[in-house]
Amino acid sequence: MSRRNLFLLVLVAVVAVFCQQRVQKHPYGRMAAEAMAIIENRYLEPVRAQSLFEGALDGMMSRLDENSAYVTAAELPEFQRIVDQQYGGVGIVLTLDPRSRQLTVLSPLAGSPAYRAGIRAGDKILRINKQSTQGVSLQDAVTWLSGKPGDTVTLMVLHRYEDKPVEIRVVRETIQVPTVSGDAHHADGSWNFLLPGPDRIGYIRISSFTETTSDELEKALAWLAKQHARGLVLDLRDNPGGYIAAAIDACRMFVASGVIVTTRRRDGRVSEIYEADGRRPTLDVPMAVLVNQQTASAGEIVAACLQDHHRAAIFGQRSFGKGTIQEMIPLADGAGILKLTTASYWRPSGKNIHRESTAKNGDWGVLPDKGCETPIGDDEQNRWRQWRAERDVFSENAAQETAANPKFVDRPLAAAVKYLEQKIVAKPEITGEKRKALGRPTK
Repeated sequence: MSRRNLFLLVLVAVVAVFCQQRVQKHPYGRMAAEAMAIIENRYLEPVRAQSLFEGALDGMMSRLDENSAYVTAAELPEFQRIVDQQYGGVGIVLTLDPRSRQLTVLSPLAGSPAYRAGIRAGDKILRINKQSTQGVSLQDAVTWLSGKPGDTVTLMVLHRYEDKPVEIRVVRETIQVPTVSGDAHHADGSWNFLLPGPDRIGYIRISSFTETTSDELEKALAWLAKQHARGLVLDLRDNPGGYIAAAIDACRMFVASGVIVTTRRRDGRVSEIYEADGRRPTLDVPMAVLVNQQTASAGEIVAACLQDHHRAAIFGQRSFGKGTIQEMIPLADGAGILKLTTASYWRPSGKNIHRESTAKNGDWGVLPDKGCETPIGDDEQNRWRQWRAERDVFSENAAQETAANPKFVDRPLAAAVKYLEQKIVAKPEITGEKRKALGRPTK
């Protein structure tokens, strides 16, 4: 079979995703094949058929919406790693020292290969295998550290407060980046999900929704229940979304009955209705949810559900307004996937979360409750992110260091805590004999 005929067959298979049985009768499919064949044969410089194929798909998907895309076979592993928050590596969060521009460990993940090898926050990584890190970009450093689980990477490390670097061999493992975190680390690396103060207010932050989020959230709520938490702040700021199934599972941990979210296809009719499953909430306490302009998709599903069911008050800023669902459709012969918008999701109230390109005001997104909005400029947002990153650093005495040197006031969090404190005062704690009578554990 000639190269041109093989190329035409591949193109027909791709167009079939869109046109199904009618592809052979579709004039645009034939025109596209003809145009690509002309380019391949007559363009000034030699061009690979695969490049034309990938460019054609990129062009088609870019004409649809900002969330639809073509992911090539080469890009697929990195795309999946980002979605699943999972990779082969050593388990450290890196930064570039703003003064020396040296590659620096911001925080090791608790229990990771790097942590077990003795690498700690503040250590400088001078060399990765035989490659110097002087002037290296963070992206290149991450690439060098990543690799097949079971393989060894050799690091030249200058420990914090030491003068002589040491060579450390670390065996890569499959690293699952946690998506649920608390306010600060305990000395053993586990999260403390209670905020400082006498009111026992819980704090859970969800960075994205992956296949592990439900289990992580369930464990965090169970921990707070054992600590007799009396309120909960759920922080969804900067959460870009993820798996909708994980967001639905999260809602079912807080809402006992009713609709969580509905989806609609191109005809506008409801195609699926997702409801609570009747389970009793693990932690039945007053709640506040934090959102900002980067809270999107699955994060908005959770915030909207809790708001519409009057389960939580929403604080912060209006959310992003992404109310569409993308399906991952694999192409034949391992040619990559189409990330294609196929449906929209709607909140329990029946309102559409999605912000159309021409929308300015209206009901899109998730708005903070009346009196709970906290306007924040870009500078304060960036300072919050830096403060939060520093507070997330894991070291044996990180909690004490952070508490002794508070650098920033998180105004939306402070407003949410004040709200919960008022709720707690209005709802006296159940103790002693009343707790026993209700079958709840005593202190």
